[in-house]
Amino acid sequence: MEYRHAAIPAVAGGLMLTLLLWWAGASADALDLDGATGALGIETVNALRSWLNPWAYDPRPGASVAATADGASYLALRDTAMQIRFVAVFLFYAAGALLLVRRLPAERGRVWQALLALWAWGVVAGTLAVTVSAPWMIASGGRGSYRFLPQLAALASAGRTVLVPLALAAAAWTVFVTRVALRNTEPQPREDVPARTAVVAATVGTAVVAVSVVLLSYQANAARIQTMFTGGGLLGEPGDLLRQWLLLSAWSGPSGVGLWDWLLVLFGDVLLLAVVWCALRWLPGMLTRVSVPAMAVCTVCAVVLGLLVRHLWRVVAVDGGTTSWHLLRAASGLGEGTSAAVLWGTLAGVTATVVLRVTGRGAEAPVRAAAGDRSGE
Repeated sequence: MEYRHAAIPAVAGGLMLTLLLWWAGASADALDLDGATGALGIETVNALRSWLNPWAYDPRPGASVAATADGASYLALRDTAMQIRFVAVFLFYAAGALLLVRRLPAERGRVWQALLALWAWGVVAGTLAVTVSAPWMIASGGRGSYRFLPQLAALASAGRTVLVPLALAAAAWTVFVTRVALRNTEPQPREDVPARTAVVAATVGTAVVAVSVVLLSYQANAARIQTMFTGGGLLGEPGDLLRQWLLLSAWSGPSGVGLWDWLLVLFGDVLLLAVVWCALRWLPGMLTRVSVPAMAVCTVCAVVLGLLVRHLWRVVAVDGGTTSWHLLRAASGLGEGTSAAVLWGTLAGVTATVVLRVTGRGAEAPVRAAAGDRSGE
């Protein structure tokens, strides 16, 4: 699919996601109306406010900042942060969707794969946009020089819960526009990758993700990562930020819980790795062309989907609560680990692509030699 054709659904999806997030942020004002707490309950209102406020364009400055002589400047900084956030959402989503629509077009046999990939990429695009705009948001609070990196980690992890359903809606719209754009075109080609080569690449790529899930996410190692770089100065406390970008899980030994409950929790990590392995296994045969950018972006999406599957498993099988408070707390965990998924998914995708090319050349050499012997006869 040519770039000029793929750009139409990519731009349409980016606009849809941006508008949906702007609408969600504008809806936060409704929670301050009289009767909202009585109708929804204070727990529901507080949860919804925490989900929507990161996308609310209207400023809610602290009293101390608003009362200073530079209060207008701080408000202008917050406006700038929100402008950067919404523009970044559009740009990140459109760029990733352009690559996905070209390499994984939503035609017959690829619709569900494209929908899932675009859904996960919408969550990634929103997370990256919040991270990029976080420095301006920190400066607008008047405390930019105080614990900058912990503030950056806290702000970069905000607003992910509402991203999950809105990204799904934007992905569905992108797939619909793609289907319309492809209605008069021939089926796109697929890469011919030997099954053995794909299995080896999927295993090696999954092993890269397992470094975070199994090794770094162990409680003792995670604590060491968070505390070993603590020092003084503006950039002296990167622990929270390192945890956010390095850890895809959090686990420890079965102390204080039964063995069965402990295994149930760990099975969520097994599901995460299984989703990544399956995605890396079939991706080379689904893409129109196996390239480093396409494999990296698709693997990031696979890790995000694995995180959503793991979260659903823990909510249903491990926690098992049905009260409104439990459901609100469970929904608040949606999108956790997306920052680490960007890092480890990229590394896993690049590694799997390298393995595909190396093992693919090794498999082609005997075939060419056998063909040469036959031609000599």
